[in-house]
Amino acid sequence: MNREEARQRAKELVSKMTVEEKASQLRYDAPAIDRLGIPAYNWWNEALHGVARAGTATMFPQAIGLAACFDEDLMKQVGEVVATEGRAKYNEQSKREDRDIYKGLTFWSPNVNIFRDPRWGRGHETYGEDPYLTGTLAVPFIKGLQGDGEYMKAAACAKHFAVHSGPEGDRHFFDAKASKKDLEETYLPAFEMCVKDAGVEAVMGAYNRTNGEPCCANKPLMVDKLRGEWGFEGHFVSDCWAVRDFHENHKVTSSPEESATLALEMGCDLNCGCTYQKIMNAYRAGILSEDLLTTSCERLFTTRFLLGMFDKTEYDEIPYTVVECKEHLDVAHKAAAESIVLLKNDGILPLNKDKIKTIGVIGPNADSRLSLVGNYHGTSSRYITVLEAIQDKVGDDVRVLYSEGSDIFKDNISNLSDPNLPDRLSEAQTVADYSDVVVVVVGLDENLEGEEGDAGNQFASGDKISLELPLCQKQLLYSVLERGKPTIVINMAGSAINLSKAQEDASAVIQAWYPGARGGVDVANILFGDVSPSGKLPLTFYASTDDLPDFRDYSMKNRTYRFFEGTPLYPFGYGLTYGDCYVKPENHLQMENGSTADTKDAKLTVKVANDGKVDTDEVVQVYIKDLDSAFATTNPKLCGFKRVHVSAGSETEVTITLDKNAFTSVNEEGERKIFGKNFRIFAGCQQPDARSEELTGHKCMYFDVTL
Repeated sequence: MNREEARQRAKELVSKMTVEEKASQLRYDAPAIDRLGIPAYNWWNEALHGVARAGTATMFPQAIGLAACFDEDLMKQVGEVVATEGRAKYNEQSKREDRDIYKGLTFWSPNVNIFRDPRWGRGHETYGEDPYLTGTLAVPFIKGLQGDGEYMKAAACAKHFAVHSGPEGDRHFFDAKASKKDLEETYLPAFEMCVKDAGVEAVMGAYNRTNGEPCCANKPLMVDKLRGEWGFEGHFVSDCWAVRDFHENHKVTSSPEESATLALEMGCDLNCGCTYQKIMNAYRAGILSEDLLTTSCERLFTTRFLLGMFDKTEYDEIPYTVVECKEHLDVAHKAAAESIVLLKNDGILPLNKDKIKTIGVIGPNADSRLSLVGNYHGTSSRYITVLEAIQDKVGDDVRVLYSEGSDIFKDNISNLSDPNLPDRLSEAQTVADYSDVVVVVVGLDENLEGEEGDAGNQFASGDKISLELPLCQKQLLYSVLERGKPTIVINMAGSAINLSKAQEDASAVIQAWYPGARGGVDVANILFGDVSPSGKLPLTFYASTDDLPDFRDYSMKNRTYRFFEGTPLYPFGYGLTYGDCYVKPENHLQMENGSTADTKDAKLTVKVANDGKVDTDEVVQVYIKDLDSAFATTNPKLCGFKRVHVSAGSETEVTITLDKNAFTSVNEEGERKIFGKNFRIFAGCQQPDARSEELTGHKCMYFDVTL
């Protein structure tokens, strides 16, 4: 069904409703209208990395881990799995008249906010710090979710529009101030790609204000940009209870009735919260017109008709047995394997179990289910932790000693010498002493980084106050490293952590993110060489927050790899493999259309060699720098990438289409165009910076282009 047909059917149905009935349908928990054959529908459902909060489902790595895969094809597969399982659940729940929360086909995912500051607790819900990477990964996820059938398989929602990335504790009254340049260059591109390139069906507004106006009633963003310039035709939903913030916290209105009116006037069709329960008060007071209710109601029912909720569809027979089926679990394992980033390896990895008698596994995340899942997660029928997976991998051939070592967090300590710290430290030291090799699994979980208001948040409303591990874990890590045994440090967290000590003293360092319910298997497969690591960092790992501006400052100056003026601990785009891959010298770089004004079709062909002894996936990355314009990003920016497989001792040719905006920059007025004539294009398996070259031992190849 095309949108115009769905729109006409929606108009016809809405025309039969009373004012009260129209008002009732703008709530996320819309009641039934029996006389019109309209069942109740709850719009609130989540699918950040699998169908969430609705019982059993295939659980993928958290979004930041999916981003580390740098894999567009995989993102579409993940979206398809989510939609299929969502439909299977919807079919069964509808049969049983179960229309409660988290039971619908409108998934409030993906989160395409920019992870501009590593202290933000919700950053692990995003695809990282780069707008091009974020949009490029969101588009296939949305397409996979929404499908290409006669009806929409499920409806995606790009959130949180548009300048939103903490602090969590301030979000209900915070005003994020962004320049026109930063808006166009950083905060809006991923949303624009979701709308224009993926046809996302919904957009969710953020809690905060942007440049003085609430994000759920923001004329420049919602009216001028989203529906005006971009031509968005879907529906707009508020974040949950965000409209209430208009009068209670932002103080831009003085009553719920005024807040509801303002939101509807700016095009916020659906209210997650309770404020739209006051619509009829506003209507009776003469401050809200019926036309606004009609318009929003028609948009919402257009979505419901596109989803085939009033028809027979090709999805009605999807059986419940697809939920967590082998094929879906295989995709989850593929995602977890691709997401894991090898940050350091002195040659200890992969481990050879035939040469090891005893492995020590230590740390609070080694046997933690919570560290597998991140937030906004579903339920798995089985969880496999890193400890369990190592035990399964080595069987009876190798002894596995285990110590939790410490709590994941203690809030009653102040320094490394605090007597409250030791915990199970002596046991951890004993395990290390009796082991041939030690695996220390540290990091965070959703109780330590997450969303303001979540029940488990232990401090800072879900944000991090620094980039350091909790002190009890820091003490544990230092103590184990001091034993002098070959040690592999695995960090399970959704954001940048200062791993300087591990980088300095450990034999290997792995960033495992929150790898999904059974992700321990994939960590073990990489430890023992069944799979070569191939993930790349979708964000910069800084050594300290001292290197960063104030958390509340939304200017992009000195933030993210595009503007950072210091030296990172681990750069954006960095990640090692068990092979030895690099882009061959510049005489193998070939570019089509790059010397003409028609740069939107520019393609770069490179040859990638693997001089190592292990077959591996690798991610070829292309960056560009405008050599002329003062408006260009401080450092070269990502404009293309492709995941490829390169066999040991071989090379392969890769063609990458450059992003349509690759040659453009943004001036202070927010105008995007090609300003310069001379450009430098870099190709490599990492970004073209000195730190990446130091860590990988390879330089990016480059050539210059004149337009």
